[in-house]
Amino acid sequence: MDLFFQQLLNGLSNGSVYSLVALGLTMVFGILHVPNFAQGAFYMVGAYVTLTVMTIFEIPYWIAMFISMLAIASLAVLSERIIFHPLRKAEALHQMMGAIGILLFLVAFAQVIWGPNYQQMSSPYGNAINLLGITVTQQRLIVIVATVIIMIILHLFLTRTMIGSAIVAMAQNREGAFLVGINANTVAMLTFAISGILAAAAATLASPINLVFPGMGDLVIMKAFVIIIIGGMGSIPGAIIAGYILGIVESFGATYISGDYKDIIAFVLLVIILSVKPTGLFPGRVN
Repeated sequence: MDLFFQQLLNGLSNGSVYSLVALGLTMVFGILHVPNFAQGAFYMVGAYVTLTVMTIFEIPYWIAMFISMLAIASLAVLSERIIFHPLRKAEALHQMMGAIGILLFLVAFAQVIWGPNYQQMSSPYGNAINLLGITVTQQRLIVIVATVIIMIILHLFLTRTMIGSAIVAMAQNREGAFLVGINANTVAMLTFAISGILAAAAATLASPINLVFPGMGDLVIMKAFVIIIIGGMGSIPGAIIAGYILGIVESFGATYISGDYKDIIAFVLLVIILSVKPTGLFPGRVN
């Protein structure tokens, strides 16, 4: 049972990271219908920004995380203005190519600036503690708790503020939102900013557990797309629940089956769920 609860906790921490990345992805897709493959690159650059700020300027972990969130939010908005906004009336394939172009550029940029080698991000929460008989690092608990707090803040923003309501309105009915005077450009920039914030937060929380390297976002974005398909395209609750499902299933699969198949489990889960419910778990739900 100790092993069971240990892997459950590991699955919750991994699922927290997946859910944050998938949330940003599903908001952009659900509201703007843009398949933003660059979300994985935002995740990667967010980790490097936090690492650089902590090592060079010796800024504390949480402040470095906040700086990274602001930096990646700005990067995401810049990408929206330069790449996605001019392509807003183009075919989906052109938007996809634009997103892949951003991804390739940022990966190459990271290799030039930070190098291709793996790097370790230090954390003030690296110590292991005993929790009800389970040995776990403080960082994994921080990942879970911080993710829940971020999700609550996002929910309150979308449901209790005028700007958040405008974002939800755009997702539910674009034409109706235009008719009541909602500014599409403002909503687009804000949506991309939120996706950047979520990517940077996820990267900063996960990097002390994993390593930082230019290709760290590739597998994460693939799993994020699996998550939003499983949860229902454009569904925020679906992205959250599917992210945790994937994290837990991966953790148990690596323990009780084989760690060699850990990254394949996401696609097996995708096939199983879509075979039962082709529209995903929560189709069409925004909040």
